[in-house]
Amino acid sequence: MPRINFHQQLAALKDKLLAMAALSQQALEFSVEAYLARDMALCNHVLEIEEAINAAETTVDEMAYELLAKEQPMAIDLRFILSVIKINGDLERIGDQAANIAERAQLLKNAPELSLPVDIQTMGEKAGVMIRTAIQGLLEANPKMAESVLSMDDEVDDMNRVVQSELVDTMQQHPQFSVQALSAILISRNLERAADHATNIAEDVVFWLRGSDVRHKMSLAEAD
Repeated sequence: MPRINFHQQLAALKDKLLAMAALSQQALEFSVEAYLARDMALCNHVLEIEEAINAAETTVDEMAYELLAKEQPMAIDLRFILSVIKINGDLERIGDQAANIAERAQLLKNAPELSLPVDIQTMGEKAGVMIRTAIQGLLEANPKMAESVLSMDDEVDDMNRVVQSELVDTMQQHPQFSVQALSAILISRNLERAADHATNIAEDVVFWLRGSDVRHKMSLAEAD
């Protein structure tokens, strides 16, 4: 009977983490939308979601540490709880990146709108796909799905480098647009960091399921 209760607690921990993941995904998606549309109400909503994410992080940590202290889990259950603690931190940081984007959008409230030679929308969409795929790998206990996120990170990194290069040129050639260009540079960096956190989540899913450390992109074939 005690072991049944333990696995019920593991399931509750996983459900709480997945609920937090949904908030983090939503916050990032809304933050990009708020920036593109200059939607101040949506910016405020993102900041409210970020507060909920912070509260959820505390709850997840408390649940995880209580299981570690009381149950002394072994093998895959131990790896799961350790992975949850790390994923929890990355989800909170994704929320932070979303809040940064929303706050940056608020600063542009009275700035003239400007068409810049970069595609923040696509970059945000790619980061969102990475987060969803990593979390889906967790939900389905699918390490190969999680591993697929690792190669996506290179695409977002490349897009960020293009943004930095293009917008530095824009600021040099059109200094009157520096506020808008600098904001886009910072938002691009926020999205690149969110993608990095999605990569971390994917790596932790693989660690949970395979016991393999893929932080340096070791092939899963080597782990078999």
